[in-house]
Amino acid sequence: MFGIIVGTHGRFSEELVKSCEMICGEQKNVKAVTLIPGEGPDDVVKKYEVAIQELKEGGCDGSVLFLNDLFGGSPYNAACRLVISNEAYGIVTGVSMPMLIEMISAQMADDGSDIKDVMSKAVEAGKNGAQTFHASAVADEDEEDL
Repeated sequence: MFGIIVGTHGRFSEELVKSCEMICGEQKNVKAVTLIPGEGPDDVVKKYEVAIQELKEGGCDGSVLFLNDLFGGSPYNAACRLVISNEAYGIVTGVSMPMLIEMISAQMADDGSDIKDVMSKAVEAGKNGAQTFHASAVADEDEEDL
């Protein structure tokens, strides 16, 4: 089973993981890593390394998916420093609730997908999670019923 590390600016990652646990239940193989004011990429790398060790101790197979908030931000850049030397690691940016829920489901299914397949699933979940609604859609449906 692959591990998931949600790395974000501020406490967003912690709250996102807590919110997902409201829906999916407690998650042992999902870790939140924060970048708080006064910290830099080196601090985040250290936090990632601790999270990776905890994931391994929890039974993860060594594959790690980093879900970051922002492409090019410090949490992303810190993850890049670890991903560059380990082909079992991957990064997806634009983390969202639908993306994390889908990755938790994929993690539980444990279908043997490699990290690149998991990354593609995360991107697709992020895209599918972005939906729109406008009152005109209801008005259009009402007109079609006539």
